[in-house]
Amino acid sequence: MTRTFRTAAVIGAGTIGLSWTALFAAHGLTVRVSDPRPDLAEAVDEALARSAPHLAARGLDVTDLAGRVHIAAGVTDAVRDADVVQENGPERIEFKQDLFATLAREAPGHALLLSSSSAIPSTEFTKELADDAAARVLIGHPFNPPHLVPLVEVVPGERTGEEAVKAAVDFYTSVGRTPVVERKEIPGFVGNRLQNALSREAVYLVEQGVVTPEELDTVMTNSLGLRWATVGPFLGSHLGGGPGGYRHMAEHIGASMKRMWADLGTPSQNDEQQERLIAAVEQAYGSATYPELTETRDRRQLAVLSALDSTDKEEN
Repeated sequence: MTRTFRTAAVIGAGTIGLSWTALFAAHGLTVRVSDPRPDLAEAVDEALARSAPHLAARGLDVTDLAGRVHIAAGVTDAVRDADVVQENGPERIEFKQDLFATLAREAPGHALLLSSSSAIPSTEFTKELADDAAARVLIGHPFNPPHLVPLVEVVPGERTGEEAVKAAVDFYTSVGRTPVVERKEIPGFVGNRLQNALSREAVYLVEQGVVTPEELDTVMTNSLGLRWATVGPFLGSHLGGGPGGYRHMAEHIGASMKRMWADLGTPSQNDEQQERLIAAVEQAYGSATYPELTETRDRRQLAVLSALDSTDKEEN
């Protein structure tokens, strides 16, 4: 039986937590937010105002976002009647161990306990929990900003129950996300490992003086980023093989690909090199403010999502 989700608790109101808050509220959930930051109410108001136009552009009702969001007195208050809890705390095992012990104790027994952890598998921070508590804990890792980027990596722990996995998929689907269940735990999960692999080579190329940070971004947004946003790496390679598909690609350029893999660089990233890289990125993008850059990013992401929506409708 599909669960009904009416109330969500958001624990941790940094960039990710605030984005989740706006998304959940836009989908009609009552949202209770907890964070020790002294400016929590102001941060929530600003995030809702900033996110509302983007959510409206995705066809969501944003007329009363603030009316659906409540500032909780603390974690216990936030989770007291939650159907789902989305944790967004620091990437520290000890912190998450303590927090999830509290969540398991204070949240209703039916509540799904989800973590936005970007690197730590839930098995690592649920070792001290009883089996029935660990059974409803799993990773729901988004990409920034989660109110716009659809992917959520759903990663069960060793003791996560199958019913909780299904419920997590149902929940994220109900708020317009695209959940992908990963079959085994691995540090960093899938998305961040791919991102880190690409980032390592990007840093190496800049460090070697092949391109500047801005030129590398231009290469990506005008080639692989464009291609992968529509078909992904494997389908892209399959199509790159022509009528013979991925088999033709592997048989004809597989050897050169392996040589290139062996030649991929490892940046030194000593203090001097890291400072040069930071200075180069700041030179490329430092003239614009953070809000200006994020607004440009989000507007472009909306355009990509809208284009993908349109083509999907045409194909169906």
